[in-house]
Amino acid sequence: MTGFCVLAPLGDSIAKFLGQTQPMLQLLVARFLIQALLLAPLVVVSRVPLPRSPRLLRLIALRTVLHIAGIGAMFTGLRFLPLADAIAIAFVMPFLMLALGRLFLNEQVGLHRLSACAVGFAGTLMVIRPNFADVGLAALWPLGVAVTFALFMLVTRMIAKETDPVGLQMLSGVIASALLVPLLVLTGAGLLPGAAPHMPDPAGWALILLLGALGTAAHLLMTWSLRFAPGATLAPMQYLEIPIATLYGWWIFRDFPDGMALAGIAVTVAAGLYVILRERRLHRSAR
Repeated sequence: MTGFCVLAPLGDSIAKFLGQTQPMLQLLVARFLIQALLLAPLVVVSRVPLPRSPRLLRLIALRTVLHIAGIGAMFTGLRFLPLADAIAIAFVMPFLMLALGRLFLNEQVGLHRLSACAVGFAGTLMVIRPNFADVGLAALWPLGVAVTFALFMLVTRMIAKETDPVGLQMLSGVIASALLVPLLVLTGAGLLPGAAPHMPDPAGWALILLLGALGTAAHLLMTWSLRFAPGATLAPMQYLEIPIATLYGWWIFRDFPDGMALAGIAVTVAAGLYVILRERRLHRSAR
């Protein structure tokens, strides 16, 4: 999960940079098509078993649709918001994950963790407020990311122990490509509203390939982590994305959160770290 927290915001940084010139649908197609092309040979060579049961295939299809929606919302939000602020606002997700894990997976979530996540949610609201004043409703796109990725993580948790991560990610890439490529073709032909595809320059192609590779690697790591630990344990660890995204935002775009946003990020990270320390203490007591 720590590897995911390092790679995912780096991919978001590339998406934010590319979003200045590339249509969002084109970036989505590249993201998932590259995932399918990278993993298909690995599945064949390694003879990875693919899910065959109708139940698993339905859940994988649902997971893929949620994945498309979440990444699309994040790519859109990054057009308007600084990187760190967008990711910090999306961190309503761990709070939702704890609740969903308790409701649907019967995972144990104590009062301390719920209280800490409520504090983290308050910190998220502190980040939303100045951005809402600057860009209006566009500041709420990361909330859509939070909702869709909380459901995405829930479905992933439900199937992670029954599927191989490489096969799961390959199937997701194939399903997403099958859904998105026709839309891109129709948009390019002028049959659907939206920005027409734009041919990147060589540097743009390199960044698009890197975007797909980073997204693929990050979500492989996340899926592996969910095979070995409950979502209630892993969700707070994703708060590490916020300081890492802050560093990327300053390094690449020279963006740094203002006073209110920085205070909100600090509150959110502190709440997440408290939950991690609480988890460690409970684990030691259990041993």
